[in-house]
Amino acid sequence: MKLITRDTSYALHAICYLAKENDRIISVDELVKELKVPRAFIRKVLQKLNKKGILKSYKGAHGGFSLNKKAKSVYLLDIMQVFQGPFKLNECVFKKKACPELKKCRLKKKLDNIEDYIIKELKEISLKKMISSKKL
Repeated sequence: MKLITRDTSYALHAICYLAKENDRIISVDELVKELKVPRAFIRKVLQKLNKKGILKSYKGAHGGFSLNKKAKSVYLLDIMQVFQGPFKLNECVFKKKACPELKKCRLKKKLDNIEDYIIKELKEISLKKMISSKKL
């Protein structure tokens, strides 16, 4: 099980690089060179972030991408949800069928508590913290 997928990891590397460049428009070619990732893959990631409003895209000869939000208002959980959907640690094995023991299930309660804790922690890790501090 992975908490952070490959798409999310590449997205985090890209937006951290963009954030460090202080609103400069960064080309896809520059990101490919600096991050050492396949061009088609990073374009897909950047387009998804642009569609969600995290990045802003610029077309033309000097086009590229920049952050569309302040680094202090973009959180790790936001990026994870763009690529991985809502954070869910546990789903009942019965899926849509009602479980008669759901309200009494000790495992579900414990996993829900762990999930709440992880979400709380992920909401506290901003892009600004990721790029400015060695200690999150």
